[in-house]
Amino acid sequence: MLLKRLSMLLLGVGLLFSSVVRAELPADYKVVLLTENFPPYNMANNGKNYAREENLEGIAVEVVRETFKKAGINYHMTLRFPWARIYKMALENANHAVFVAAKLPEREKLFKWVGPIGPDDWVMLARADSSISLISLEQAKSYRVGAYKGDAIDEHLRKQGLEPISSLRDQENAHKLQEGKIDLWATGDPAGRYLAKQEGITGLKTVLRFDSAQLYLALNPETPDEVVERLQKALDELRASGRVDQIFQSYVQ
Repeated sequence: MLLKRLSMLLLGVGLLFSSVVRAELPADYKVVLLTENFPPYNMANNGKNYAREENLEGIAVEVVRETFKKAGINYHMTLRFPWARIYKMALENANHAVFVAAKLPEREKLFKWVGPIGPDDWVMLARADSSISLISLEQAKSYRVGAYKGDAIDEHLRKQGLEPISSLRDQENAHKLQEGKIDLWATGDPAGRYLAKQEGITGLKTVLRFDSAQLYLALNPETPDEVVERLQKALDELRASGRVDQIFQSYVQ
């Protein structure tokens, strides 16, 4: 009987402690979510470089919305341009976060992470009539390679000794490729193909698949651990239920 009472007491203390920890999060706590035009993961309904709340759509936008709702955490969502600016804002301002961001070793300690939200294969795309054939990034050094300025792919290529021709908007590279201003376009898959299709450019072929990254929600390092844990738990439950796959398929099929 004594053991039973002790167990009940410990359980009660545990529940009380849990309630206290949750109560430490202010009722008006809100995360400022920043994103960019990165179809099919994030995009403005009107295709412009600024949008708020319900005027955003995409795989990651829907997944992040449902994750925050399930976790019971308030947020404010804005799409801005360029990526380098919103990345810096999330890094330097408390209660800010940016998505989707590739979780790279050099970035891992800079943020607190929730994910993965989805994959981002890194590829070299060429025009359908191109005779280029690659088996390594080293071979790509002989060609004019276009990339998105400040993006993880752009950074990766530079570390590998390439000097990509960077554009402020990734879809600009689709046009540069089509017009012969670059030989290869280093981009993500499915993002690059989706962007090209939106610009009326089809038939691009993959000549090299050189890396892969997982895309995450990156939260300012001062974000309370409770927030991170609740968001990760909510995302894991959405994935287990099949909801994340359902959202993904609705955009890529």
